[in-house]
Amino acid sequence: MRRNPLRMSTATLSQTLPDASGHFGTFGGRFVPETLVAALDALTAEYFQAKDDPAFQAELSRLLAEFCGRETPLYFAERWTEKLGGARIYLKREDLLHTGAHKINNALGQILLAKRLGKKRIIAETGAGQHGVATATVAARFGMECVVYMGATDMERQHLNVVRMRLLGAEVRGVEAGQKTLKEAVNEALRDWVTNVRTTHYILGSALGPHPYPMMVRDFHRVIGLEARRQILEREERLPDLLVACVGGGSNAIGLFHPFLGDEGVKMVGVEAGGHGIVPGGHAARFQGGKPGVLQGTKTWLLADEDGQIELTHSVSAGLDYAAVGPEHAFLQSEGRVDYTYATDDEALAAFSELARTEGIIPALETSHALAHVRKVAPGMDRDQIIVVSLSGRGDKDVEQASRYLLA
Repeated sequence: MRRNPLRMSTATLSQTLPDASGHFGTFGGRFVPETLVAALDALTAEYFQAKDDPAFQAELSRLLAEFCGRETPLYFAERWTEKLGGARIYLKREDLLHTGAHKINNALGQILLAKRLGKKRIIAETGAGQHGVATATVAARFGMECVVYMGATDMERQHLNVVRMRLLGAEVRGVEAGQKTLKEAVNEALRDWVTNVRTTHYILGSALGPHPYPMMVRDFHRVIGLEARRQILEREERLPDLLVACVGGGSNAIGLFHPFLGDEGVKMVGVEAGGHGIVPGGHAARFQGGKPGVLQGTKTWLLADEDGQIELTHSVSAGLDYAAVGPEHAFLQSEGRVDYTYATDDEALAAFSELARTEGIIPALETSHALAHVRKVAPGMDRDQIIVVSLSGRGDKDVEQASRYLLA
């Protein structure tokens, strides 16, 4: 594990970061037009007040339980464990939440903040559509106008989620620029926010962007790891040996990892999109040949060429083909506390199919990247070792996309 002995331990840092300016070590911060500074300052102040407000926390907890379906089970994947022949595998079932993914945790928390701020118009970006659906859902629940930006390419491959958003009353605006995927959707959402900042709250969907979003999104998703920690202690009377989660922007991963950062015996692995393999334009594995840089409001690790131009990306999963990763993940990688690897399209599709056939659970293609890593490492682990993997979403939205490859 790479760690500078002169620095505070990662466990200590995890309790104090980000700092007041939104930095996780050298990563994070706020790189935005002046127009957004006041809105971000107001959001930061409101978030810290809400964090210490028992009424806010009570309402959030009640809605997470009654509206979203928390807590989610920690499920022992008995048949998959037997098939792989190694470590005991537990799935943290975020796929069972209302709307089908972990994204509702953050969307609900943020719309309660928007309500406190007096904002009545909500915007969001989405890649695979799960965050867009979650945002449209909470906007409907609170009677707010909702506009979701989505790349035209993603709208084609995630048509089901486009229909869901529209049924919930959201306007889905297709983005035709660039690769027509998540990065371009974020760009358009930021442009909208600059124009309509007085009336609009931007529910950013992952642990990235300008401060306070990486911190705030992480905190709304920490419930994943807090529940998993308590559940595995109740079930196995000890902590897991390994945590695994897929990493696009990194919200489900940081939500699972954060409550365990101080437990040095718990290894953590984030799995990025390896696409066709680690060749320029063929993947979205930022820690494989990427570099530090600034994108869409934050300093982090990203894919860029020698001239600093953002590289094209690819993944079979619309939710993982983003050119940058959340700044807290960049920090944890630099500290050596979390390892980051990748799974290719073919590996993810194989895991997608295998979990469906052994456990009767169809996972999201994003999640399938984490499952692909479990397929690699579980057989080589002892039978008394424990893996907890974040099953971040269900695969209804991906069935048509996956069938083009698996049934071809």
